[in-house]
Amino acid sequence: MPRQRDRPADADHRERFEAIYNAYSHVILAYALRRTARAEDAGDIVAETFVTAWRRIADVPAGDDARLWLYGVARRTLANYHRGRGRHTQLVARLHSDLPRLVNDATTDIAERPDTDTIVATFTGLSHQDQELLALVGWDELGHNEIATVLGCSQATVRVRLHRARKRFDRALREAGVQRSTASGHESGEWAIARRGKENVL
Repeated sequence: MPRQRDRPADADHRERFEAIYNAYSHVILAYALRRTARAEDAGDIVAETFVTAWRRIADVPAGDDARLWLYGVARRTLANYHRGRGRHTQLVARLHSDLPRLVNDATTDIAERPDTDTIVATFTGLSHQDQELLALVGWDELGHNEIATVLGCSQATVRVRLHRARKRFDRALREAGVQRSTASGHESGEWAIARRGKENVL
């Protein structure tokens, strides 16, 4: 009886890559769109992220951990992109379209709410690390354990950094004359980020 040939490793890799791409490409695209000014640039980020995934398919973890691994790759790819394209200009342009109401106060009077320029200037005035932490919570709705995986640090470190980032954001908003609402029925700044990001991307 002739010996049955083993399935080629490349075929297994291709099948796994296609499964990962089908499961998570839309998530990585949303991540990139929220952090770039143009859809074409976001597409480039996604393409480079999945090229890396194909080349390192053996390193991609199983299950939903693959999503967090891809976030990490996309984050590093974006860092290179921003260094080459002028991060501040690109981010300001995106924030103007995505975050016109980053913060809601308790009033229903639109005229009394902070203007977009003030909100954008406040957010972009934070350090890159603070912006990314707040975005991972607000835009991407990741938990502390997931953020720790993406950033390659411990959950305790994430909790400390996020607490400090929130305090700095609150202080900067107050100094800019923006009051973040804590009243029932009104969004905090972070969840306003999440809502606006999803409305514009998903």
